[in-house]
Amino acid sequence: MNQTARLDAILSALSDQGSCTIADLAAAFAVSEETVRRDIRRLEQNGAVRKVHGGVRLRDRRAEAPWRQRLNVNAEAKKRIAACAADLIEPGMILLLDSSTTAFWMAREIASVTNLTVITNSLETAGELSATSDARLFLAGGAVNTTYRAAFGAEAAAYANRFVPDLAVFSIVAIDAARGFLDHEPEEAEYARAVLPNARKTICLADASKFEAPGRIIAAEWSQVDLIVTDRTPSPDIATAARESRTDILVAD
Repeated sequence: MNQTARLDAILSALSDQGSCTIADLAAAFAVSEETVRRDIRRLEQNGAVRKVHGGVRLRDRRAEAPWRQRLNVNAEAKKRIAACAADLIEPGMILLLDSSTTAFWMAREIASVTNLTVITNSLETAGELSATSDARLFLAGGAVNTTYRAAFGAEAAAYANRFVPDLAVFSIVAIDAARGFLDHEPEEAEYARAVLPNARKTICLADASKFEAPGRIIAAEWSQVDLIVTDRTPSPDIATAARESRTDILVAD
């Protein structure tokens, strides 16, 4: 696991537990404690965490929520990917955007595209588009996961599936050459499995840290994804899996 993937995983663990020890994180990621300390310094510089004796904790949750922290992790790569994907969007399209932070950056990029219809389960993406775009906006709701600022339940999936999007845009925590597109959270993966097949074309936004990163549950099969937009050329194993499934790969400048 590279550093960017570990940073995401550390934030996820802190979101669940509030605080972690250096020793526990080193054991979880099979790296040295010094490596974990370097990761924590990086997150601390980004304002995401605060060091405590022997460990680390999230900054005051009242000051910055976990979703906002994830938004700022690897943000430059996410923004490049989002801008590249936005070039594929044409006026009049129907889009399904998931609750990922990369999709949020893409929402900012497409604000000026006219006559869009956008369906999303993300409170943050819906709020961004309602403030900056003239898109016709539909929010797939239900019970809200406050960590992810989104709805993932059966109600959200059923509402999203009333539409037939030209493009479904999603992101994940890992891309595995053998298993496909993986996530950590079962409800997030279940939502993706429910709504992606309804789209005419499916695009995955994934920075290079997602290649061969660990994931718990399958969100999509290789055969379900038409295009991966990323910031670096993937490993040979990923490239081969993509080629065999006829999944195109677009590398952002």
